[in-house]
Amino acid sequence: MIDADLRSILSTTAIAHLATVLPDGAPHSVPVWIDTEGDHIAIITGPTSRKARNIDREPRVAISLTPVDNPYRSIAIRGRVVEWVDGAAGWEIVDRIAMKYIGSPYSRDADRVVMLIKPEQQNIG
Repeated sequence: MIDADLRSILSTTAIAHLATVLPDGAPHSVPVWIDTEGDHIAIITGPTSRKARNIDREPRVAISLTPVDNPYRSIAIRGRVVEWVDGAAGWEIVDRIAMKYIGSPYSRDADRVVMLIKPEQQNIG
């Protein structure tokens, strides 16, 4: 279950950083758009991106972000990707997140999928 305060922060345009594990065990961190989808955290990616390939092998992830209105407040989440959403259902989520960040639907120039993350630990500073 996502904490109500965290859900409120995730509904903003805060940029999150998603950490995954590379094949050699090294960390890989990238900035991402983020939102909620039910009781999961939703992140958009390309189906063959480095982060998608990392998660296919190891679904555990870490996320960090700061609220838009308070860059000194630290949010850290650990969890695992439990589902991938693609096709029409995926594009509905992609477009909802894109509307939040850029005010328009996401370009159809590239394939996109949505990873749904079940949060296992939420630290809200």
